[in-house]
Amino acid sequence: MDRLLPLLVAVPLLGAALLVAAGRHLPRAAAETAGCVVSAATAVLALVLLLNSSPPMLEWVGGWTPQNGESVGIVLVGDGPALGMAALVSLLTLAALVYSWHYFDEPPRGHSGSFPALLLVFQAAMCGFAIAGDLFNAFVFFELMSVVAYALTGYRIDDPKAVQGALTFGVINSLGAYALLMGIGLLYARTGELAMTKIGRGLDTAAVHGHGPDALVLASFVLVLVGLLVKAAAVPFHFWLPDAHAVAPTPVCMLLSGVMTELGAYGVWRVYGTVFAGPGGIPAADLERGMVTLGVLTAAVGAAMCWYQRHIKRLLAYSTVAHTGMFLVGLGVLTPEGDDGVALYILGHAGVKAALFACAGILLDRLGSVDEHTLHGRARELRGVAVMFALGGLGLAGLPPFGTALGKAVTEEAVGGPLTVLYVAASAVTAGAVLRVTARVFLGLGPRPEDAGEFETSGSDEEPETRGLLSRVPDTMHAVPAVLLAAAVAVGVIPGFGELVARSVNEAGSGGAPGAAHWTAHGVLLGLLSALLAVGLAALAVTRTGRTSAPDWTAPLRRLQSGHVGDYVAWLLVGATVLGALALPGALGN
Repeated sequence: MDRLLPLLVAVPLLGAALLVAAGRHLPRAAAETAGCVVSAATAVLALVLLLNSSPPMLEWVGGWTPQNGESVGIVLVGDGPALGMAALVSLLTLAALVYSWHYFDEPPRGHSGSFPALLLVFQAAMCGFAIAGDLFNAFVFFELMSVVAYALTGYRIDDPKAVQGALTFGVINSLGAYALLMGIGLLYARTGELAMTKIGRGLDTAAVHGHGPDALVLASFVLVLVGLLVKAAAVPFHFWLPDAHAVAPTPVCMLLSGVMTELGAYGVWRVYGTVFAGPGGIPAADLERGMVTLGVLTAAVGAAMCWYQRHIKRLLAYSTVAHTGMFLVGLGVLTPEGDDGVALYILGHAGVKAALFACAGILLDRLGSVDEHTLHGRARELRGVAVMFALGGLGLAGLPPFGTALGKAVTEEAVGGPLTVLYVAASAVTAGAVLRVTARVFLGLGPRPEDAGEFETSGSDEEPETRGLLSRVPDTMHAVPAVLLAAAVAVGVIPGFGELVARSVNEAGSGGAPGAAHWTAHGVLLGLLSALLAVGLAALAVTRTGRTSAPDWTAPLRRLQSGHVGDYVAWLLVGATVLGALALPGALGN
């Protein structure tokens, strides 16, 4: 089975190449069908490998196996978390391809295979990043993923806003990639290795001989982490995400928020546990301080900004930022239970968030807007979409039996204390914003908004992504979010699924005993509390009268999302400095 690992990258890349070569000669239906078939085949392969991932697989591509302990080849790792992420990537890519069936206007210059080919390359890059066992090739896949994401974000090249959003995305993520590459260079200078496990052993050996952890190790740690946190959209590296989501096609948003940002969090977990967790790396206390601080800040800023949006796609983007913060906190406490909870949380969140973006796309293409005020009461006839949007909001809140609720409950148990309040509050606020949109847009509840300044960004001038406003929503666009929500529920209700995920994560991680990755009365009560708070916040927002502008204290926070790439670059540098300061005391004090 080990030899099948490279096919997770090779199959979608080959499919994309064939689509590019034959796209001008294929009918549109044939090109889109071929894209779906290739993506589905890769998903099946990932699932088969996942079911056989104990013990973990290891494949040296091309037969370049280590000789006398020295290696120059490309190593792929097929353990539970890596193959789980590859399976998630492939399934969501398949969902995006099905959703986008005949979605856009006629393809540019008659090339019917361009969009599915780009999605297949995106899938290949994300799968490659998930299973990469050496840092340099993880960087290669990281960059391939990013370049394709820029092209997908600016796919509507005739729209200046799409080009600007893609440019911002490209500049900030390219800086993150440079940081990652410089960090890899420093690690190579210290250890002469690129495979993650061998770098970790090299740092530990250097520590025994009195060469670490020191300033070089700290610098490499900060640079690598900055590159991964940019992709994860953690505060203050997050500014590109709302701008990109506001202009990217809906199927692309499903992947950006459903799995790409989660890959950034996965990369942090993988790199720290494999490279920096030993005596020659960064002390656990320093990593915990940095990650928990960053996670709390990310969750708080994301939730606050999510609430004060009226552009629905931006609202959902900030919700992703908030939940990324909760993922980072769960990983930052460095316990097997925290890792287990975050893994389940990511699985549930991927389905819920992709479904919500799919519903937002239906609003845009049926009614020509994603502005909460403009759409007030106009979507009453979209009853099925209303139900799915409301269920997605409750899923974000962590209402049992959603997988998000199970993951949140396990993570809350792991972090404990005041951090539990953060999980309840952030999930309630983001879910409350989604439920508020449901009440106003689909039910027409509350007074019709008259002021244009209640929230930050209007979406009333959006153009539909389809060839014109839809008179009838295609069945595929209804089916995809329904299946995604059903899958998010399945994560929470399939007997033994939580324990299976926990066993897989701990086998690949610390090797500790898996935690209690199952429902508890405490977790169910906290999930119900989050859902009730979300419903209450939505009801309060819909029924309030009088002054409706955002409070003054939020103005500085909202002004940070300036749209100027120079400001975002400055904040990236600030974030890197703060991250280094948080990790500094213990790293240089040993």
